Amino acid sequence: MASKIKTAFVCSDCGFESSKWTGQCAACGAWNTMEECVSSATGKGLSAQGIVRCAAAKPLSQIDSKSEIRFVTGISELDRVLGGGLVKGSVVLLSGDPGIGKSTILLQVCAALQEKNNILYVSGEESSLQIKMRANRLGVTGDGISVMTETDVQSVCEYIKTQKPDIVMVDSIQTMQISELSSSAGSIVQVRESTNMLLRTGKSLGIPILIVGHVNKGGDIAGPKVMEHIVDTVLYFEGERNQSYRILRAIKNRFGSTNEIGVFEMTEQGLQIVENPSAMLLSGRMPNVSGSSITCIMQGTRPILAEIQALVTTTGFGNPRRMSTGFDYNRLNLILAVLEKRIGIYFSNLDVYLNVIGGMRIDGPASDLAVCMALVSAIRDVPISEKMIAFGEIGLSGETRAVPDVNRRINEAARLGFTECVLPKSCLKQITNAPNSLKIIGVRSIGEMLDIIR
Repeated sequence: MASKIKTAFVCSDCGFESSKWTGQCAACGAWNTMEECVSSATGKGLSAQGIVRCAAAKPLSQIDSKSEIRFVTGISELDRVLGGGLVKGSVVLLSGDPGIGKSTILLQVCAALQEKNNILYVSGEESSLQIKMRANRLGVTGDGISVMTETDVQSVCEYIKTQKPDIVMVDSIQTMQISELSSSAGSIVQVRESTNMLLRTGKSLGIPILIVGHVNKGGDIAGPKVMEHIVDTVLYFEGERNQSYRILRAIKNRFGSTNEIGVFEMTEQGLQIVENPSAMLLSGRMPNVSGSSITCIMQGTRPILAEIQALVTTTGFGNPRRMSTGFDYNRLNLILAVLEKRIGIYFSNLDVYLNVIGGMRIDGPASDLAVCMALVSAIRDVPISEKMIAFGEIGLSGETRAVPDVNRRINEAARLGFTECVLPKSCLKQITNAPNSLKIIGVRSIGEMLDIIR
């Protein structure tokens, strides 16, 4: 039977605790700061006998690092983002827009792990029949998967403690609730405390738990920001619902890198991994079109080629428009200012639109040179060679700066058939064993870059 939970109301400003909610804090006088939370049934830091419990510590040298056990999911792109698989006792939060593929990938993980593991799938949104219908569509069969349609977190945790499954999946945390709390499911208090209860249960038994979390209209995970701090890993699905490609990105990962991404394609049979993201992103590219350039970005240890498209037109408004998709808006304005000041190409009366094809998002400055080439190509209406790739950082003085992982970038370009590579001259000393099929062109400034685009 689930234990009784004691709740209290705590002032978020001064920490004053009350057994009932009040509009004004009796200690500091602040208004609307009393928040409901779960309090200890035995007091603050005291045991039932009133004696302070002494915590135990262990020397770092005596901790066995070999005890880390990972469950390889069998989905290579997901394992790459997780850092090698699910860690025993970890809590993973999987978020994304509705219909992006969160529940689909959970069932596909179930299909890959159910032969050797007992999996508990907890759903608060769908009935058992609906889950069965989706499993049949995805071809998920087997006796290693148990389905529970329950929204009471205490009941779920009690079941986990008694049955001790190997892996637990919760879909979704916004439907889970603790009955002793007066707030409704999906509220800040319910989401936070439900996550805490699942975390304590999973950590104590060494069971990995995957939790699905929805996002709000602003694109943030629905619920308190503290939920992202509670869990070990936060994964985010990116992509448009009307497009077939999905990108899985790690926002936080205590057991691996946050720079890796996984690329999937949504099909009738579920999410299929994309082995060659560069070829996928460059497919459908039109030759001999101005304003298009190719760059190479690094996602963790993986080089990915991406197409950057620029469109420059005469403005019909008093102030010219600047729009950027997949590239930092402020950095676009910075590059436009450098082009105007250093080489005299003016965009002050022109609308500028910049887009990174395929839903990719470029964060680092390594694509600055390719963006410059796309903008100059668009304003001059001169196409860039379809076999040319460019990468490098641009400084405010118009100089080009070196970027890391040069060898991986040029090898990926040569593998996909590119014959010319434009990069900062300072990167030439980093190159070892350059492919013979690739012509390396080093430039010191964006002024030298203009000689390439005629």
